[in-house]
Amino acid sequence: MLAKYFSRRHIEIGNFKHIFISGLYAFIPFVLIFLQPDLGSAIIIALIWLGMILVSGISKKHLLIVFGVVALAFGLLWNFSFQDYQKARIINFFSPLSDIQNTGYNAYQSTIAVGSGRLMGKGVGFGTQSRLKFLPEYETDFIFAAFSEEWGFVGVIIIFILYALIIWRILHLALLGKNNFEILFGVGLAIYFMSHLIINIGMNIGLMPVTGITLPFMSYGGSHLLTEFVGLGIFMSMNRYRRVVHRDDMKNEFLGI
Repeated sequence: MLAKYFSRRHIEIGNFKHIFISGLYAFIPFVLIFLQPDLGSAIIIALIWLGMILVSGISKKHLLIVFGVVALAFGLLWNFSFQDYQKARIINFFSPLSDIQNTGYNAYQSTIAVGSGRLMGKGVGFGTQSRLKFLPEYETDFIFAAFSEEWGFVGVIIIFILYALIIWRILHLALLGKNNFEILFGVGLAIYFMSHLIINIGMNIGLMPVTGITLPFMSYGGSHLLTEFVGLGIFMSMNRYRRVVHRDDMKNEFLGI
């Protein structure tokens, strides 16, 4: 939806009206998801919208206005909408060792699992934190910590390379899109994956507050896997009509020359 909106108005994107209207489009699913309550998925919707307006050419002045609105919205949500457990997770992020037996337990066990993997890991099926149930939700939210414990630093590097390859391939094919819609759709899909990766891995290693965000292609479940493959399927169908671009022209597009 955002790709279609911005592709039709890419010349007029300097007008703040289009940023406001696109924000309303994203705000509707954001509110519905947030009220479930599912703060993590709502944040993904917000990040997709923010990433789309950034690549669409928003001015610095309008960007400052957007960040100001986001800060105001966060303050209102904190005072009137956030559940107590959601506030506790955010507070615990700034003071991770203050309550490791309660609100900080998940993050604490996750960092222990990641660190205990060391270089080569403990071996598949021999992760003590996950197999002995010290690490909660090790098949979904904290699967990165469980994987790190069993595969170690080497396994993590392999996973990072594979994810980087997927995202690079999406962006590469997006630049070959036949029109602005296909380019923006590919960029939005890359933002979707990167948002999940950054938030999930960040909370697993203690760099971000704990939210119920899955790790693409790894976390147990059905709906998120279906969404990921549907997105990739739509994008690959668009790739059938891609432009033929010379290698030097492609290099110039990447470098912004």
